[in-house]
Amino acid sequence: MAYADISIASVPDERRDAYRAFCEKAGSYILSLGALEVADYWGDDIPDGEVTSLPMAVKAAPGETVVASRILWPDKATRDAGWEKMMSGGGEGMGDMPFDGRRMIFGGFTELVTVSA
Repeated sequence: MAYADISIASVPDERRDAYRAFCEKAGSYILSLGALEVADYWGDDIPDGEVTSLPMAVKAAPGETVVASRILWPDKATRDAGWEKMMSGGGEGMGDMPFDGRRMIFGGFTELVTVSA
């Protein structure tokens, strides 16, 4: 059963190109660990909230944009093995994050329903 890692972060607007380069390098590296697909998204319609919101969740500052990433794995076992390799190597195949990783939120999800065209 498919497994996904989802993350949300906040990137300074002036680091958009650096973020794109990071995503390309990290994505290739993660695919080499067994992922099926890596997708990264630059937010352009992220509303502020009064009680909760994506910008609040990552403590986005003025001049920062909320970004989202999805890593699709064939199953949780492949994901766990991939993450173990990534962490044992210090993530060196990914390069330096052009954002404050302490404000990133992330988690792993078991596929429940997929509807496709």
